[in-house]
Amino acid sequence: MKKSLFPLVFLLCCTTVANSQKDSIKTKDEPRVKQFWMVILKTGPQDKTITDSTQRSKLFAGHFSNMEKLYNDGLLKAAGPFGKNDFTWRGLFIMDCGTREEAESYVKTDPTVAAGVFIYDIVPWWSEPSGSFTPGKPEKKEK
Repeated sequence: MKKSLFPLVFLLCCTTVANSQKDSIKTKDEPRVKQFWMVILKTGPQDKTITDSTQRSKLFAGHFSNMEKLYNDGLLKAAGPFGKNDFTWRGLFIMDCGTREEAESYVKTDPTVAAGVFIYDIVPWWSEPSGSFTPGKPEKKEK
């Protein structure tokens, strides 16, 4: 009886240790990945034809104002211009919204896009939703 009891106790101990390890693994944060929308702004057909500096200043003031609004609404997570390149790439947006169509509707609110200074491509892009990619509106910083 003692000989058959030892393997049973040993097996019970091993099972308990194995289950404890599984539970400790489950409590660790798993990397989460969320889909965003990457917008590549490219030189548009009207870029060379809209040469009036006052008109361009007004369009780009609207461009920056629109980006600020989209950021404050929690939709624009990253934006910025590209340096000189061999493509027609001018800038980038990372948008946090549900569909490509929704991202496109927000991009079309940009005055430089509406005027044809920029055209765009939109593709899905994935990242862990942390830091500046945390869903929702940004927290207001106190002055």
